[in-house]
Amino acid sequence: MKQLFGTDGIRGKANQYPMTPELALKLGKAVAIKFAVGESRPRIVIGKDTRLSGYMLETALTSGLVAMGADVLLVGPMPTPAISHLTRSLNADAGIMISASHNHAEDNGIKIFDSKGYKLFDEDEEEIEKIIFSEKMESGALNGKHIGKAFRINDAQGRYIEFAKASIGNISLRGIKAVVDCANGAAYRVAPQIFSELGVEIMPINHEPDGLNINLNCGATHFAGLIQKVLETKADIGIALDGDADRVIIIDSEGKEINGDRILAALALDMQNNNELAQNTVVATVMSNAGFEKHLKNNRLKIVRAPVGDRYVIEEMRKNSFTLGGEQSGHIIFGKYSTTGDGIIAALQIMRLMKQFGKPVSKICNSFELFPQVLVNVKVREKKPLNEIASVQKLIDSYSKKFAGNGRILVRYSGTENICRVMIEGANENEIKLAAEEIAEKIRGVIGVE
Repeated sequence: MKQLFGTDGIRGKANQYPMTPELALKLGKAVAIKFAVGESRPRIVIGKDTRLSGYMLETALTSGLVAMGADVLLVGPMPTPAISHLTRSLNADAGIMISASHNHAEDNGIKIFDSKGYKLFDEDEEEIEKIIFSEKMESGALNGKHIGKAFRINDAQGRYIEFAKASIGNISLRGIKAVVDCANGAAYRVAPQIFSELGVEIMPINHEPDGLNINLNCGATHFAGLIQKVLETKADIGIALDGDADRVIIIDSEGKEINGDRILAALALDMQNNNELAQNTVVATVMSNAGFEKHLKNNRLKIVRAPVGDRYVIEEMRKNSFTLGGEQSGHIIFGKYSTTGDGIIAALQIMRLMKQFGKPVSKICNSFELFPQVLVNVKVREKKPLNEIASVQKLIDSYSKKFAGNGRILVRYSGTENICRVMIEGANENEIKLAAEEIAEKIRGVIGVE
């Protein structure tokens, strides 16, 4: 049972356990031990988003790594997918991203990639935890020439920019007018540069981070401002990235949201037509809409559902050599290019289709109806197993029987926050809203935060 790692690395309030410099120091040492390669020094890439606490954690991680003989390659504020790519590009043994993704600035997190740019398996994270809590941390102290070094990689941004641009070949995106919401996060410099170098007429917003405004009423989870800007400027497309740019939500020219399910559907059909969709299969999660699944089946495509979290989507893709996967929330993974979700590359691929077919994004991505779906988030003080809360489980079972055949219910805890998510899908929107609120209220009454 893991004590530190959740569904997407380690996450919590900055400067509170486990996101303290003391723990980060130990984690750095453990990573150096885990990825030691014979007599040679392990090389570890470290990137971060724009949170103020990133400096604190970066310094502590670096100290732990070099103390155990690792060399550290510092790349500064960069998207999570860039760290995945740079780990491979720089022939490093592991990569570390300091980010709490879409969370607010007071939170932070640490994600670890292996030498191939993939997020670690559960067993690898468990091994790192064992090292942290073992005597290895206090033994074998190094000195003199055996201590590692830290280097600043000055061309890191350029490496990722060229990598992202190459994902659409030699296609020019000239003629597309786009508003790009950088969420005051990790992509605030690279995203505008990538799009503009490909010919997009861009209007960046929320691209002036101050360490405290990341994801603050902006980005992929708060896109009302983006919608307004798209309508005001008569843009062709709005692109909302989250704080570490591993996910994207798109807004069409009429101000309507295009979520990850719709993005995946458009890309799946294109890849199918180009014989690039392995086994005619898309990997999604249990949260993906039933209308999306129906649309895929109508086009002779199959869907495999994984647990929530892009790492589980990627694991399923790796296990069966699938080439496309993603989440409704906007994580899109292209097996051909990336080893993790990449919001910038996903946006580039959608704009490529707009140019290729000469159609607005609304025509590219809105080719099917989504089933009504309601999601209610409940802040909780503890994550007690739901099947141990009799009153809650009884209500869930009752509604599950009621909606059987015409909908579905999914109640689960977030892997990154103290939140219980109640998702219901069905034919009657009012009915599922009432059901979701009733279940949420029952949870709130037992373990909710006052």
